[in-house]
Amino acid sequence: MPVSVKPSLAGFFAGANPTPPLHLGRRYDTSGNFLNEPGNTVVCHLVNGSASEAGVIEVRERMRAMPDADRLAFTPVSSLHMTRFQGIIEHRRRLPYWPQDVPLDTSIDAMTRLYLERLNGFKGCGAFNVRVVEIVPTGLTVAGASTEDRRVMRSWRDALSVPFGYRHPDHDNYVFHITFAYPIRRLDDDRASAWQDLFDDCLSLLAHQAPVIELRPPAFCSFSDMKHFEELVVLG
Repeated sequence: MPVSVKPSLAGFFAGANPTPPLHLGRRYDTSGNFLNEPGNTVVCHLVNGSASEAGVIEVRERMRAMPDADRLAFTPVSSLHMTRFQGIIEHRRRLPYWPQDVPLDTSIDAMTRLYLERLNGFKGCGAFNVRVVEIVPTGLTVAGASTEDRRVMRSWRDALSVPFGYRHPDHDNYVFHITFAYPIRRLDDDRASAWQDLFDDCLSLLAHQAPVIELRPPAFCSFSDMKHFEELVVLG
């Protein structure tokens, strides 16, 4: 593990994790171009024009300014969101990532239409606030701002598992996040301190400028790649 790096960051550095990035070659290529990977999901986009959006974007820009940021494939600002519940995706046609009562070869478009039907009248579980708890090379780790917010966020996941027809293995311990980028290559170990210093400074910035990240209500979305998530219906 690189010296001076928190254990949660070690996997982003070559010395601790020499394996190729998980999604490289399927979700994006070595030039940082995002590839076709259709699916659907439930996300909360950032509130356009909000102070917290400005803070999040500033952190993203500071990361992009790092001299070795070319090792990361950044998604567009317009795509920034927190995933509320993972839907289905083309490359993951297997249980338990797919509803047991639907054939595994059902088209993505047909699955999206099915979920629109199943989500008709979905009530939701109420509003919640989130805060940033950590920054990593791929973006922000967030959590409910209070105990009640965390309870509501768990309730959303439990409720959405019914129309979606499955629970992912990480259903109960899913780590909420706002993705900025995906790793193309692992960062060099000797860059660990510089990245850690950046993250510490950015956490301080967000604590002052965006103690709560303003999010739009959860929406069921379709996508063809990681660059855009089209809101089809707002839930609750």
